[in-house]
Amino acid sequence: MPKVVFSIDQSKPMGEQDVPGHNRWHPDVPPVATVRPGDEFRVECRDWTDCQVGNNDSANDVRDIDLTKVHMLSGPFAVEGAEPGDLLIVDIMDLGPIHYPERLGAVPGQGWGYTGVFARANGGGFLTDYFPDAYKAIWDFHGIHATSRHIPGVRHTGITHPGLFATAPSAELLMRWNRREQALIDTDPRRVPPLANPPDPSNAVTGTATGEVAARIAREGARTVPPREHGGNQDIKNLTRGSRIFFPVFVKGANLSVGDLHFSQGDGEITFCGAIEMGGFIDLHVDLIKGGMAKYGVTTNPIFMPGNVEPRYCEFLAFVGISVDHDTDTNHYLDATVAYRRACLNAVEYLKTWGYTGEQAYLLLGSAPIEGRISGIVDIPNACCTLYLPTEIFDFDLRPTAEGPVKKDRGQCAVTS
Repeated sequence: MPKVVFSIDQSKPMGEQDVPGHNRWHPDVPPVATVRPGDEFRVECRDWTDCQVGNNDSANDVRDIDLTKVHMLSGPFAVEGAEPGDLLIVDIMDLGPIHYPERLGAVPGQGWGYTGVFARANGGGFLTDYFPDAYKAIWDFHGIHATSRHIPGVRHTGITHPGLFATAPSAELLMRWNRREQALIDTDPRRVPPLANPPDPSNAVTGTATGEVAARIAREGARTVPPREHGGNQDIKNLTRGSRIFFPVFVKGANLSVGDLHFSQGDGEITFCGAIEMGGFIDLHVDLIKGGMAKYGVTTNPIFMPGNVEPRYCEFLAFVGISVDHDTDTNHYLDATVAYRRACLNAVEYLKTWGYTGEQAYLLLGSAPIEGRISGIVDIPNACCTLYLPTEIFDFDLRPTAEGPVKKDRGQCAVTS
């Protein structure tokens, strides 16, 4: 096993760890350890919400999640010799849930994980106009597979990956983020959910920083919710074991952080908390390409090579969506977001004919390894997106036939009181 450079006591919140991680992006968050190019090491991670969600049959905890606490990240890790302009090479050697048999089931990752639909007032999701309340599904892990008492009839293989992975921003890059995101908020400041999340010192965890440095990080630090130029919360399901990522370096040491581990996820993570969320471990190998950003034209955003470890499903039922809002019969010019939303809604309606509730279908599409694709984005005025749902994850034949769907009572996901 690689050397553990960041350990977690899963019984304690991140801020109470012997060496705490962080939940804000800022160049002054101190590194918790230094590694060298060529090193392999293990990092333990807390669930992204700091374990605010329990293994129960109520979605009240999802409804009440305090988003000022997220994401809980492990790190940062300084890489010896890394300088602005370099490319940091990171290989994902392995990752998975927690294995503490003596405390099995206590926190996400210990034999189980969860998928949540966030309420509109608390961030919402891709389909929040159609599902404005909070819902939840608990998933039990069986080796590489997951099943849920809240979505019966489904068993699928996980494609474990970190939802959030990034180097630290420079002071100049942080300032750009905060300025442009505030400008976006100002275009519609009363919108629910808001257009972006500005810096907020509430519940900020600033690593090992103290005093005025910690106060400045809390005051200025960017929230971790979106992906940005350094990587961040990209939620790429194929960024799994065997992947190699090339991160741009913006500060001395690079200061790499990781968290938000997922057991499985569908393309888009459409419920916002759409993956099967868990705590766990990730094993990494690092190296450097000196001056790599200029050499390879990487001015912003990482590039990566997907690993070759993924579920192998060979039969899919694909749902098509175009950039037409059918609720208002309105065309949106080559809008892939509208098109993918319609593909998701078409899949939800289809699953309802088999007895699933709309909420169960929505949770399933966020957590199962569906494939989302931009299929056509050139034929004016309608973009075309597709959603590929693997039929083999169901314990019944999902394909359309002349006999029609066999509708059964398939229960309900966890709802709010």
